[in-house]
Amino acid sequence: QASTMVAVGLAIAAAGFAGRYAVKALKQMEPQVKQALQNLPKPAFSGYYRGGFEPKMTKREAALILGVSPTANRNKIREAHRRIMLLNHPDKG
Repeated sequence: QASTMVAVGLAIAAAGFAGRYAVKALKQMEPQVKQALQNLPKPAFSGYYRGGFEPKMTKREAALILGVSPTANRNKIREAHRRIMLLNHPDKG
C-alpha cells in the first residue's frame, strides 16, 4: 500500500513537471505560432461582403453580398444566390 502511494506521488510530480515544461515551451514558441497562423490561407468566406447595410439595398450591395459583379447576368446571380442559400440553410449538416 505504501508503494502504491509512492507511485501515485511520483506520477503526480511527473505530470506537474511535464506541464511546467509544456507551458515554458509554448511561451517560447508563441511568436512562431502567431506567424504560422497569419500565414494560413484565409477562410473560404473571406471574400464575402461583411459591411453594414444601407437603408435600401442597392444593386452594388446585393452584388457584393452574392460575390458577383454588379453587371452579372441573371444566371450568375441565381447560381450565386443558390450557393449561398445552400451554405447557410438551417437544415444543412
